[in-house]
Amino acid sequence: MKREQKHETDYIKKYQDEGYTKNYLFENGCLIDSETKYAYKPDEIYIVAHHRYEGMSDPDDMSILYIIETKDQEKGTHLLGYGPMADLEEAEFFKDIPKKNYSKNADISELT
Repeated sequence: MKREQKHETDYIKKYQDEGYTKNYLFENGCLIDSETKYAYKPDEIYIVAHHRYEGMSDPDDMSILYIIETKDQEKGTHLLGYGPMADLEEAEFFKDIPKKNYSKNADISELT
């Protein structure tokens, strides 16, 4: 029996239920809290988990959902497009997050 593939919204809902309720947007080289408008730099971001997706009908439809905690203990999510249509500045921001700020279990492939 083939297992149903989970979508971004399944994970976002799961993490919202666990308290990851903030939404972060990428703007002007920073990750912005959509409520407070605080601009986080890469060293202020901690990656708890990330999930990769590829579109079933369009291989160019690729994204990564980042589960984030910040230096001031805020928790939320950010969806990053990647692949041919990716925003290179946004991708560089996530590359600039120090490796020590990634959870050892950050690469989660299944919804638990």
